[in-house]
Amino acid sequence: MTKTDFTHFTGLSRRGFLTLAGASLALTGAGKFSITTAQAGTGFKLTVLHINDMHSRVDEISRFNTNCSPSDAEESNCFGGAARLATAIRERRAALEEAGIPSVTLDAGDQSQGTLYYTTYGGRAEVQMMNAIGFDAMTLGNHEFNRGPESLARMIDEADFPIVSGNVKVTEGAALDGRIADHLIIEREGARIGILGVTTPDTVFLSSPGDDVSFQDDIEHLTEAVAALKAQDVHKILVLSHVGYVRDLQIAAAVDGISAIIGGHSHTLMSNSVDGAVEYAALVESPSGRAVPIMQAFAFSRFLGEVELEFGDDGAVIAANGDTVLLDASFEPAADIEALIEPLRAPIEEMTRRPVAELAADIDGSRETCRAQECEMGNTVADAMVAEVAHQGIRIALANGGGLRASMGAGTASLGDVLTVLPFQNTLYTLEVTGETLVAALEHGVNGVEEGAGRFPQVAGVRFKLDLRVAPNEGRVSEVEVMGEDGWAPIDMGATYGLVTNNFMAGGGDGYAMLREGGMNGYDTAIDLAEVLARFLSDNEPFAPVIDGRILQ
Repeated sequence: MTKTDFTHFTGLSRRGFLTLAGASLALTGAGKFSITTAQAGTGFKLTVLHINDMHSRVDEISRFNTNCSPSDAEESNCFGGAARLATAIRERRAALEEAGIPSVTLDAGDQSQGTLYYTTYGGRAEVQMMNAIGFDAMTLGNHEFNRGPESLARMIDEADFPIVSGNVKVTEGAALDGRIADHLIIEREGARIGILGVTTPDTVFLSSPGDDVSFQDDIEHLTEAVAALKAQDVHKILVLSHVGYVRDLQIAAAVDGISAIIGGHSHTLMSNSVDGAVEYAALVESPSGRAVPIMQAFAFSRFLGEVELEFGDDGAVIAANGDTVLLDASFEPAADIEALIEPLRAPIEEMTRRPVAELAADIDGSRETCRAQECEMGNTVADAMVAEVAHQGIRIALANGGGLRASMGAGTASLGDVLTVLPFQNTLYTLEVTGETLVAALEHGVNGVEEGAGRFPQVAGVRFKLDLRVAPNEGRVSEVEVMGEDGWAPIDMGATYGLVTNNFMAGGGDGYAMLREGGMNGYDTAIDLAEVLARFLSDNEPFAPVIDGRILQ
């Protein structure tokens, strides 16, 4: 999604901020933005250091957000990782302390899921890194619930920092009862700062929160929570949000009294120095007419966000400046963090190094493409799924773009690379659906493109035309054809087709309720999708991906 695509969600662009109360905006050195208003300030400034969507990137990452290869490391082409993040945060906190500027360090969720560290340690390794770095608060991402509430409870118990997500409601006596804060109040230099957290209500079908956890509407909760903080004479209010950039814009426009939003979930790259990035910060006009800055720092530990906020008496941000910082080789990994990682790494290194196949070309599995259009990794995974069950006469595969978590580079692909692409341990699932159900699934899948929703359908054995000029749920999908014994043919809405997908989608995950309700003769093969992909790449090496017009736009 480009910057202009967001216009209809915002009452105010950064440049539109100039129209408010004599405000001024400028870009300063290194691309940082700077805003000021005519409103009198209190003199209190707070710097927020923030990350989001680490997704278990304990080790440094490559340009594909996967494990960094030895050759990339030798060429200083690695980024992020817990040790490098520690260095960046510690350096900034030390500089801010010397300058007498108070700070907070925040995480907007989804530390969990993405590499073998989460597979092996269930989130405890990531929390260990956060404890050593020092965080003031974290909100829950949807992936924190992937292993169920009991596993999340164990993860929270090991944290030296509070978890705040007030719209997460837990049944009394359940595993998570008492472990998630409704709000926090942090003091800095005598000033009281309220921190609220929200987790996407979509977690119900994106993850596995269980029957004892429910999610209040985020806007409804924040409206109530802001009022409650104000009743305690707390007016400087930060929202730590894991609902996505588009929803953050809507929240800022709907809920009065929020000072700023630190976001996550959508992996939005916000920067004033990276081409094609969304501007850091986005500004939205609140119901009472003040500007609410919204910040996010991409994902995978590649960037650290930093923003300095100055507040007015009513808690409004009257001045701000900042940007995201690329955590490249100029940040030396912290030795003490590396020492913590080493014993955790040892049990999984041998597994991750095992070669799987030779790749003749890169395979694009980026979020930007796989959640918006036909993509190379989507075709590859869907083809692998069909190949696995071809002996059953099944020719159609449906995969969710959000289940594809990384690209792969040309050369030798390891098991670790495959597991990074498909980290969720989802299994291959076969079922039968009518043509009507299949078309409904495709239509559902393409209706969240504007938000970068993970339900976008990657397919094999089916092709269709996609017209994004058509409104959601109004017939974006047309000219659907399926592969039969005699080649391509128009879909028959009343016919029954064999389909292979994953157990998550078959159970209604990502909103695919039509598969759960309309699917027939379902069977969970219990074969991990990562195993299926590894076998397919090995059987077809040297493998080269294809784009062959399955989704015409």
